[in-house]
This record gives sequence, C-alpha cells and structure tokens, in this order.
Amino acid sequence: MEHFSELCYPIFEQATNDYHLTDDVDAMIRNPYPQEKIECYLYLKNWIDAVQWHLEDIIRDPNIDPSKALVIKRRIDKSNQDRTDLVERIDSYFLDKYKDVHVLPDATINTESPAWAIDRLSILVLKIYHMKAEANRMDAEANHLDSCRRKLDVLLEQKKDLSTALDQLLNDISEGRKYMKVYKQMKMYNDPSLNPVLYGKK
Repeated sequence: MEHFSELCYPIFEQATNDYHLTDDVDAMIRNPYPQEKIECYLYLKNWIDAVQWHLEDIIRDPNIDPSKALVIKRRIDKSNQDRTDLVERIDSYFLDKYKDVHVLPDATINTESPAWAIDRLSILVLKIYHMKAEANRMDAEANHLDSCRRKLDVLLEQKKDLSTALDQLLNDISEGRKYMKVYKQMKMYNDPSLNPVLYGKK
C-alpha cells in the first residue's frame, strides 16, 4: 500500500512552520532538501502556498493603497502560475514512477491527478495551522473559540480522508487499476497570444 501522504504531510508542516518563523511574505526560502528530489518539490509547494495565503490576507485590507494592492495582485498571479507549474512537475514525477505499470483493461481514470490532490493537502495544512491559532486566541470571545475548534475538528477529519484518498489513488495507479492522464495547463489569461487584452483586441 502506497503511503505517500506520510511523506507529504510532515514536509508541508515543516514548510508552514518555517514560514511562520518570520511570517514575512518577502522572507527567503531555505529549502533543506536536495534539488530535483520530490521532497524539495513538496517543501517548495507548501512555501508557495504559505506566501500566497498571506498575500491574500494583505490584499483584503480595506485600507490598502490601490497601487500596493495592484503590486500584490501581480504577485498572486505569478504565485498561481508557479503553483500550477510545480503541480505539473510533481505529476511528472508520478508519470515517470509508474511508467512501466501494466494498466488493466478495465482501469479507470480519476477526476484529479495525484499532484492536484497533493496541492489540496498542502493548503489543508495551512488551514489547520491557522485554525489552530484562531482556536487558541487569548483575545477572542468564547463563541469564536468554540466555532474555530469545531471547524478545526472538521479540518482534521478532512486531513485523514484526503490522505487516505491520495494513498488509495496512488496504490490503484501502481497496481494498474487506475491510470494517469495529465492535461497540461491551458491558462489563457497569462498567454499574450490568447488574452485579448494582451494581444490588443479591441
């Protein structure tokens, strides 16, 4: 049985905790894993998510200067592109890992690739981290704390279910019961040849 979630989750927690040592969207990443290894990709994945999480918080400040908001919006756009590129790199790892698997005649395809499930698990780590913080706020009222603790319970249940689903998917792929079919990104708004605003269509 594949237990890839047991590799992912601690690395995601490590990256989340490392980010919050400074809690600074401009902090330099210090990835402790060797380049081009899957662990390096996982750490980078969560770091990108952590920075974007906080950029999304900052841009929602109702008093933010519009020029600063535009700069942050551009950073979020780039972060989304980096995130998608990295997800595809992680899927390439699995495509290579399982390239010699004999796919069974009745094998089925999944609604999402393994890397997109891993993407959701990375973001879930951040949700759990921040909900724990909210559930333990010293300045919050009791009803806020109770609400956040209930939400935290749901997130922890989701962590268990998502980890199980990811491991089952990878096990099915490794046994030929499911197969991977990855569609490369077709984002149009970043492509100067596809976005009418960028190529000058009136």
